[in-house]
Amino acid sequence: MTDGRIYQGGWSLNEVAWDEFDASKVDTRLLAAVKAASLVEYNAPDYVTYLSRVFRDGPTQTLNDLERWGQEEIQHGLALGRWAEMADPTFNFKDAFARFRAGYRPAHFTSEDAVSVRGSRRGEMIARCVVECGTSSYYSAIRDATDEPVLKEIAGRIAADEFRHYRLFLETLNAQTEADLPVWRKLYLAFTRVQESDDDELAYAYYCANVASTDVTHTPYNRLRYARAYNATAMTLYRRHHIKKLVQMVAKACGLGAQSWLTNIASAALWQVLRLRAGNRALGNA
Repeated sequence: MTDGRIYQGGWSLNEVAWDEFDASKVDTRLLAAVKAASLVEYNAPDYVTYLSRVFRDGPTQTLNDLERWGQEEIQHGLALGRWAEMADPTFNFKDAFARFRAGYRPAHFTSEDAVSVRGSRRGEMIARCVVECGTSSYYSAIRDATDEPVLKEIAGRIAADEFRHYRLFLETLNAQTEADLPVWRKLYLAFTRVQESDDDELAYAYYCANVASTDVTHTPYNRLRYARAYNATAMTLYRRHHIKKLVQMVAKACGLGAQSWLTNIASAALWQVLRLRAGNRALGNA
């Protein structure tokens, strides 16, 4: 469980207590998920480039905030990658990332179009809030699930950063001069962004992180197979309070009350979905 420490922003890799690493407390299933997460986090520059195009005639502060966000995400990837290499000396973070980036290039990353794929800047910020809600809850779940001291610290630091990023994007959303979106549209954007968690990004990251480059010929990538492999571990980490907080944060970004009946129903429904996805590895209720 959490040790109650509160981490401030602006930390560096040198502040992590790397010498407290305890190999005997590494969970190999969790290690596989952390390897995948390290690649996704380190891929932040492509997201920064895309968002900077969407906001290219926006306030300078917004563009600066996006750059700072991207640098913090890169640091998350480096921290997770370094830990994964300590936990598994056969893992080469930079090599796995090179393969991941070469194979994962969504069209909006390479396009020069300045229009958001969400239809508007408000839509883009709602999607970003959803992502930060998810990552904040995910790293909180890792922090609470692991007994390995260094991973617990790293996950705690990242979870705190991701919550700050959520607040940043929520403030950016509320500062837009575009007409506000109707609630149904906000909910639709949030739902579709959650659904995208099943796309190639996480599945391909899991594949590149856990299948050595020497094995790709006889172990080809299959999106469904590796999405399931990722979910088999990731979905079992959550506890009910993680999901409740996640849904409340998404609800706020959509203009709903954190304790509204719709929010409570959504929280209960998502919890049941995660229990189904977790399969035979039951989730606790704490």
